[in-house]
Amino acid sequence: MPHRVKKALSKGTAALSSATSFRKRYDDVELERVAMLQRLAALDDKSRTHPGYKRATTLLNQSFRKAKFAQRAAVLSAAEWMINVLETLAVVA
Repeated sequence: MPHRVKKALSKGTAALSSATSFRKRYDDVELERVAMLQRLAALDDKSRTHPGYKRATTLLNQSFRKAKFAQRAAVLSAAEWMINVLETLAVVA
């Protein structure tokens, strides 16, 4: 039965490390969101009139907040794609 004690101890340390890593992942996702909001704010006025600008803002705010943590990465990916399109349109135009 000593193996049961080790499992209990390893579960305790696993819980501590997963709690720490969850916080780290949560903070990383939030930092990525802030960085994208800054990229969005740096766009010129012509890009801000594009309908995709409003959609990217919605993705980074309302959709991001409504999504569960596991889905937030996908929301950020969609927002990043939209910001890339807007930045490309700004360069081309």
